[in-house]
Amino acid sequence: MGTVVSSARRGGGGETALGDLPESCVAEVLLRLDPPEICRMARLSRTFRGAASGDGVWQAKLPRNYARLLAAAASGTGGIEEGRHAASALEAETIPKKEVYARLCRRNRLDGGTKEFWLDKGGGGVCMSISSRALSITGIDDRRYWNFIPNDESRFHTVAYLSQIWWFEVRGEVEFCFPEGTYSLFFRIHLGRPSKRLGRRVYNSEHIHGWDIKPVRFQLSTSDGQHAQSKCYLTDPGVWINHHVGDFVVKNSDEPVNVQFAMVQIDCTHTKGGLCVDSVAIKPQYLAKKKASRVYA
Repeated sequence: MGTVVSSARRGGGGETALGDLPESCVAEVLLRLDPPEICRMARLSRTFRGAASGDGVWQAKLPRNYARLLAAAASGTGGIEEGRHAASALEAETIPKKEVYARLCRRNRLDGGTKEFWLDKGGGGVCMSISSRALSITGIDDRRYWNFIPNDESRFHTVAYLSQIWWFEVRGEVEFCFPEGTYSLFFRIHLGRPSKRLGRRVYNSEHIHGWDIKPVRFQLSTSDGQHAQSKCYLTDPGVWINHHVGDFVVKNSDEPVNVQFAMVQIDCTHTKGGLCVDSVAIKPQYLAKKKASRVYA
């Protein structure tokens, strides 16, 4: 890279420098790079900086339904009215596409801050996180069973903590205009109650019980008839686990897809407890494969 930079800055001597390339040629090169690489190449010269700001380069990196996503970010809801979408589409045409990309890469909050979506900076895919407060949890209003507790390891700073219950059932749904592609859905869970003591991370295992008797069932379904399910015994206390529920495919980014998901263990022959439910994550399959399912935080 040092050689490229020096040649880009070298003038005189009758030599052709990298900065002498036509901006249109540079743009063709940038189209073949991912967004972080485009931003790094913009530092090489004025020509590269100009090409890296061009709408043609960034429109190719945006999802096809970027105007709908921009409208959802502005309205704070997953679904938008056609009139608002039309207005947002008009606005999206007037904003530089690099700025549109930057806006969508931010944490865009929906439904009162209980859901967030953003673009993956590297690949441009849409990711979503759904807080435990947006889930339907059996017994959540009875503090003998469940409590919302603060947690700085959650992007929402709050998790649902289960002390003990017989009927364990957590359900949720989201309706959103996901761009075309294959998506993976995960529950982010933790056995034990994590906390800090004298600046060190610890966890309380006092209430952990019942998860080794019967497996927990995970389910996923979509409004266009897709289904997935899995089951497992919950193990590894003290570790955040992103449990993969299943995948679904979006074929039309202009139509919202409704995704329903659940995590249940309703065998009432025994109690279970000591579990944190943080959130549900939806991310492009290409990104999910890069991440380990277990996060040691």
